[in-house]
Amino acid sequence: MQYLWRTPGSRTAPEEASPIGPPPLEIRGLTVAYHRRPVLWNVDYAAPPGGLIAVVGPNGAGKSTLIKACLGLVPSVSGTVEVFGRPIARQRRLIGYVPQRESVDWDFPVSALDVVAMGRYGKIGWFRPVTRAHKEAALHALERVGMADFAKRQIGQLSGGQQQRVFLARALAQEAQLYFMDEPFAGVDAATERAVLQVLRDLDAAGRTVICVHHDLQTVSDYFDHALLLNTRVVAQGPVARVMTPDLLSRTYGGRPMPAPAALGTLGAEAS
Repeated sequence: MQYLWRTPGSRTAPEEASPIGPPPLEIRGLTVAYHRRPVLWNVDYAAPPGGLIAVVGPNGAGKSTLIKACLGLVPSVSGTVEVFGRPIARQRRLIGYVPQRESVDWDFPVSALDVVAMGRYGKIGWFRPVTRAHKEAALHALERVGMADFAKRQIGQLSGGQQQRVFLARALAQEAQLYFMDEPFAGVDAATERAVLQVLRDLDAAGRTVICVHHDLQTVSDYFDHALLLNTRVVAQGPVARVMTPDLLSRTYGGRPMPAPAALGTLGAEAS
């Protein structure tokens, strides 16, 4: 099989497809249903290596479900998920995950540093002490997102943007090869948005693959290289310039007329 790829750190993808090894993520025939209602139907997708990928679609399209199904957090009716050519259950040490803030119990009595150190458990091992070296790695991850001064703060005492940065730091502490992020830009302040974007670009430059559920159509072309347009089924996938077109977006969002890309900003609030 052939996959599109590009040089890490670039915001554009080449026109030619080149043969490479197993993709960071390959989904085949994935179907997920809630109460017998399909949320995802026969999804096939292969992620390019070392890219920033936006998962785009309307509310209820199955975007978050796609990530959770890939991680095994929700059951699937059928299909397979592989990471670098092997079943995901055997590759979890290679995966980092940033969930939606709304899905986290922020009243849990742990500090920001404790949360980030949890990202080191794949290297520490369960029921083993967190050594000084691992604590230093966790603190370095907090520094990368501008949260080192809040290391001892209980997570429930942080603002929404600060909480998002802590979970981003936890993912960084995992030192993963493939990252899943569920709306990392949603509801954050401008400073946090800049911090998130810088981390994404650093990961991209390091050759990591990052898959983000993203709701702001206006910023897709600025932030991401590839897009997966999803509405229960895959509508389109590929480099942003190829798939973020009025016709494909109209099909993704249920046939509503869509403006040219330059005018997409007015739809950002609708596309969560």
